[in-house]
Amino acid sequence: MNPQAAVHHTEVDGIPTLFAYAAGPMRAGLVFRVGVADESLAGAGVTHLVEHLALHRQGLADYHFNGATKAAFTHFHVEGAEHEIVAYLTAVCASLAGLPMERLETEKEILRTEESRREPGQLPLWRYGAQGYGLVACPEWGVRNLRPDDVRQWAQTWFTHDNAVLWIAGERMPYGLSLKLPAGVRRAMPAVTSALPVTPAYFSDGKGGVLLDAVVTDTTAARLYAGVLDRELSRALRQEGGYSYTAATDYSARRDGFATVTAFADALPDRQDAVLGGFVDVLAGLQVGRIAQADLDAVRGRADSALTAPEAAARRLPGLAEDLLAGRPPRGLDDLRAELWAVTPLQVHAVAVEAAGTSLMQVPSGHTADWAGYTEAPTSSPYAVTGRRFEQAGDGGTALVVGDEGVSLTCTERDGRQRAATVLYRACAAVLNWPDGARRLIGTDGISVDLEPGLYGVDTHTLAVVDAAVPPAAVVRLPPRQNRPRPETAAAAPAGRDVSSPPPAPVRRTAGQTAALIVLGLLTVVCAFVALSVTAFGNDPQTGVGAWIGLSVFLWGLTGLLAWPAVRIVRRTRRA
Repeated sequence: MNPQAAVHHTEVDGIPTLFAYAAGPMRAGLVFRVGVADESLAGAGVTHLVEHLALHRQGLADYHFNGATKAAFTHFHVEGAEHEIVAYLTAVCASLAGLPMERLETEKEILRTEESRREPGQLPLWRYGAQGYGLVACPEWGVRNLRPDDVRQWAQTWFTHDNAVLWIAGERMPYGLSLKLPAGVRRAMPAVTSALPVTPAYFSDGKGGVLLDAVVTDTTAARLYAGVLDRELSRALRQEGGYSYTAATDYSARRDGFATVTAFADALPDRQDAVLGGFVDVLAGLQVGRIAQADLDAVRGRADSALTAPEAAARRLPGLAEDLLAGRPPRGLDDLRAELWAVTPLQVHAVAVEAAGTSLMQVPSGHTADWAGYTEAPTSSPYAVTGRRFEQAGDGGTALVVGDEGVSLTCTERDGRQRAATVLYRACAAVLNWPDGARRLIGTDGISVDLEPGLYGVDTHTLAVVDAAVPPAAVVRLPPRQNRPRPETAAAAPAGRDVSSPPPAPVRRTAGQTAALIVLGLLTVVCAFVALSVTAFGNDPQTGVGAWIGLSVFLWGLTGLLAWPAVRIVRRTRRA
């Protein structure tokens, strides 16, 4: 092996360090074994906030630097001259040891702005629930309520000397590098949870296209399977069918011995059936062993080219640092190439079978995948708690049940079946708390229940009982809402897995409804005035009492008919 292609192991201030030779500007990164999956839903965002605070003192620089918070790791990386690398890494460590808390509220606002532009996929939430690795799909609810002491404690616990690995790519190790971090312990990888009773599973989403992920053993054969699947999807759905513009896959190692294979194909509304069918057909072909040797060789050739590229060792350093933090010994390039060329179609077929057993598919709204052997992922709970029942105003089929062990929202379907969304207090990941008394309880399985006092007539005592029963650390206090739901606009069924959207808001009145309301109102007033006049002064002896009573009843009935549509518009809408 070329010595310049090797990865060398050393230490800097006791921190494990990986070095690889690379020409040009020096690159370096400091990686910590902490990420979103280590947080709770109620505290989500604290790692990201620490990352932002640690970089604030860097200001504007001529060299490139940034940070990244992932599911299980946080990276600080930089590219520049040797003295810039030293200055950056030294400053990051100093900031982590003494975060600039005067910047706390400003960075919170920046994170909320950043989050408003982010559209995370929902597959992790459906697979793992509202905990662990599922939190990458959830809002950063914890940012708003984090106090300086909370943030300091998190940094002192996770961003430590013993929980870090340094990597450097350059012509030599930088001189004068000093990394002063507090002592700590190496942290284990996050626990892997599941919100799926059975796999393969599917759920429907309003977006177009088909998205699938599968958890497989992290092997070279699995990486090649992802590449072969990419080629097959592109060939079937774009080149031959012309149904999709993008059909692609991704392979992401979880660093715990497993990896996630993700596949996606987009579709226009009138092509969703064809894309879903073609997608399933491609998967089925690989599952029965239809793996072309030419496809495997093409994918293998690209992978080998990446391993033999001039700076292959340098590009592998961030991933090797994650492996080291996860307790996985780094592997050399020669071993990886030997394994790469030893993979057979039979081994790729075995990965396809493994992936089929763990798959989770997102299909467009209105579609299913049960015909292909996938089980619908649960959107409700298998049971409801027993306790005090609060019927929804104006809807006899929906009720909120508050019990000693949790809360449930129940409803009766058109076919008479009962559905329930239940959150147990002991499994409550977060409670969104609004000043007007509204609560949203979110379970670790991702199921949520909205508790709206105005909709269900919940008294203050019962609300206090719920507040006292949930874990204090799960409470997320939010600012006042602009809109409050009314009985006419409330959801008629359990909300299912919805951890991000606010409770349903009232329907806004359209311009046409406003015009109709004005016309109906004027006609009602005129008719009521005429009816009142006839009733009070219209008793003409020449026409008789019977005619007078009949005319009065008719006019008052007409007034009611005109007033009723106006009342319905007012009840069901509000002004924008």
